[in-house]
Amino acid sequence: MRPFIVSSLITLATCTTLQPAQEIFSNPPHDDGFRIPTPYESTVMARRILRLESIGTISTIFPSHKSSDEPSTSENRPSDVAGSPLGLMEYFADCEPTTGNPTLLEVAIANSYKNARAGSNVTLSFRWHPPTSYYKTPPYAAHSPAALPRVALTGYLERLDKDDIEANKVADCFTKYHPEARIWLPGNDIHESHFARLVVNEIYWFGGFGDRAHIGWLNPSDWKNISESEIDEIRLPGEKETSWWGWFGRWEL
Repeated sequence: MRPFIVSSLITLATCTTLQPAQEIFSNPPHDDGFRIPTPYESTVMARRILRLESIGTISTIFPSHKSSDEPSTSENRPSDVAGSPLGLMEYFADCEPTTGNPTLLEVAIANSYKNARAGSNVTLSFRWHPPTSYYKTPPYAAHSPAALPRVALTGYLERLDKDDIEANKVADCFTKYHPEARIWLPGNDIHESHFARLVVNEIYWFGGFGDRAHIGWLNPSDWKNISESEIDEIRLPGEKETSWWGWFGRWEL
């Protein structure tokens, strides 16, 4: 585990001066001892968000060519959407913690998965949602959604085989995050569905305000190798525990 520097981090509530753009992107130490978190520290936070959140947006591109998964006439897909992006809400779960690849429940009828099967890359975007009381605590700008971290994972979909599903107890894991999804698990009588993983190739992190947080691409190797203890020990803004490190400082709800 890499050590995290705790003592030099101060609360966002006391930091109101914006830094010049060139300083934001070079992540310098501030005169008052505050520093922007490193990309590695940001990666640990991103993995904790993956652990705690369960709903995001999946983005794909409509194919510009005919495929074996051509939509039926009943779908009535306009021809001019070819090459356009599609972003829709999607369930996910952290069922493969040793890789950081999110688990998805691929429902065959959904356009997002049709696009993926036609060759589209896939982006899964999600953000951290603290308890609602966090937003009601001054300073309000520091506790706004704009100040909170969000992340986008880009890659491709890979269906899980029987061995993967059994080894990782995927059905149990997924329904722990999404109990209502039991009715559309693979083998249901409503829609054809399959468990799939998003194989993460790249990670884009937006930690919050640019003079307070890291913004940029994270190292995929770091993403895959974050340890369970690192995920367990870190705390995100608004979590109830107060013995955590972070550039937001310590908060009690």
